[in-house]
Amino acid sequence: MKKFLSTLLVLFVLISAAFQPAHADVAPPETVPGSNLNPGDESTQVRMAAETVTLTISENPADPQTAIARTDAVFTMRNLGSTEERMQVRFPLSFFNGNSDGFGRFPEIASIAVKVDGKSVPTRRENQPFVNNESSFEERDEVPWAVFDVTFPPNQDVIIEVTYDVNGFGYYPYQAFKYILETGAGWNGTIGKADVIVRMPYEISEQNLDLTGQAGHGESTPGGVRSGNEIHWTFEDFEPTTSDNIEIVIVTPSLWKKVLQEKDNVAKNPNDGEAWGRLAKAYKDVARMPKGWLREDAAGLELYALSKDAYERCLALLPNDPLWHYGYADLLWSHFEYGVYWSGREDTEGLLPTILSELQTSLELDPNLQEAKDLLNRISYSIPEAVGRNDDGSFTLLGLTATPIPPTPWGGPATEAAPPSTPQAVAATQTLSSPTSPPVETPGAQNPLCGSAFLLPALFGVAFVIKKRK
Repeated sequence: MKKFLSTLLVLFVLISAAFQPAHADVAPPETVPGSNLNPGDESTQVRMAAETVTLTISENPADPQTAIARTDAVFTMRNLGSTEERMQVRFPLSFFNGNSDGFGRFPEIASIAVKVDGKSVPTRRENQPFVNNESSFEERDEVPWAVFDVTFPPNQDVIIEVTYDVNGFGYYPYQAFKYILETGAGWNGTIGKADVIVRMPYEISEQNLDLTGQAGHGESTPGGVRSGNEIHWTFEDFEPTTSDNIEIVIVTPSLWKKVLQEKDNVAKNPNDGEAWGRLAKAYKDVARMPKGWLREDAAGLELYALSKDAYERCLALLPNDPLWHYGYADLLWSHFEYGVYWSGREDTEGLLPTILSELQTSLELDPNLQEAKDLLNRISYSIPEAVGRNDDGSFTLLGLTATPIPPTPWGGPATEAAPPSTPQAVAATQTLSSPTSPPVETPGAQNPLCGSAFLLPALFGVAFVIKKRK
């Protein structure tokens, strides 16, 4: 019966995996992005001579796991004709192209303030035809616009200022923001110059940005120049299209502030093991993508190394804390599962024995630590040759040996299935069933694995949600 259930479970996972790539998922709902002004349908001699758009990003007070951007846009408009023009200038309050947020909803900018030549002017909400472009899906015929009246004398600059707030979107711990330049294409000729500035409450680095699209929100727009807490894009004499729109993906400000706070704490108190643990977890939370794998870019590898080092410093100071032993194993497992096992690489660092040793220590210190049990259960489904599940609920750590031997491949799914583990390779095993289990000597052996088991994690989720420290 047990064999039948195991076979059924594997078949179920294989079928599920056939319809879902390992690193893919439904996109999060988008929020309405900021956009350029649009003159409406009428032709015009008014040119957008210059614009400066500043997105000042901060923690969203309504939800610390998200972010909000105050958007200040200043447009210099110049009438190149010989006669005065009076028109209704409009600004999209929702998706300008008629699209929804991806879930059939149409969020709107809640409030907007407009000034013309330094004087506040009233706006009115009107439904008007959307701006048709290559990304339009025509999910609705009209979109809401903020409309206001402007007079453009010939050969004079008119300054229009627009201020509003937009929410970020995406999966924690990352947030994405967009600014749509292409809606400015309706003005006469090219845009003379556009400066788009993103400002953060701390220094911007590659560690607190997602430049390569790993978080699943698209790639941050290349070409931005970072300086201090700002990143700056400049365009000159261009006709804006979809390819000119700006997107940036950032680490949620509340989390990066936690990183900075804990860095300051360990600098002031280098013997504070709890501070080192909190720093390790903060780095881990930044490095780990919303679906469980770790960032694979250079900055992501730096974050992993920083988290690993901080966990080791923490455990050197707090060797009897089960939660930090679990937290360290949790970090190493994310790196091993996706970066080694699923990639079909060799475990040359001996990560899997270290993970099992840390979990063993964690449960010896606290036999009821559910997080450690959950991780062992997950490993047992992914790599049954490394962790065996017993009928009484305990685990047998087949991946630990008493005598270290040279590293051998833990046959990842990218390679052909390896032969079953030999009795000699797993002769010294550890069964976790009580807090009195004897400690295991230095781990070192690694055993060949069957490759098909890698699909099983899809059934049990990718990331653990842990509310406490670790």
